[in-house]
Amino acid sequence: MIAAVTMREEKRKRLEAKGWKVGSVKDFLNLSPEESAYIELRLRLADGLRERRRRRHLTQVQVARMVRSSQSRVAKMEAGDPSVTLDLLIRSLLALGTSDRELARIINVPGEQPDARRTRRLRPRGPGRSRMAHP
Repeated sequence: MIAAVTMREEKRKRLEAKGWKVGSVKDFLNLSPEESAYIELRLRLADGLRERRRRRHLTQVQVARMVRSSQSRVAKMEAGDPSVTLDLLIRSLLALGTSDRELARIINVPGEQPDARRTRRLRPRGPGRSRMAHP
């Protein structure tokens, strides 16, 4: 999906020698970890939408009709434009037939294991069981 762009070591050294600072976008914009994670999520969803549309051999106009939007809005979605809501990105992916499992793969950070506390399933409540803790 998202490929990290790295600078050749030789070029980096030349730039630093001339007084340039070399770093990531996160460093340049002084983003918090949460802001950085939000931007990465938005970009993964945008890439997922573009990838899914192309796999289905659809145009941006066709996708726009499916989600009752415009071609320019679909282009903005695929570009990760901040004016596009996450809601619209996700609804568009679902309109293209993205399964829950595929959506989870798009959202999940590569190489990062989900937090067990967030993925734990609740046991079904049977007769006499409630969600309230008993003293």
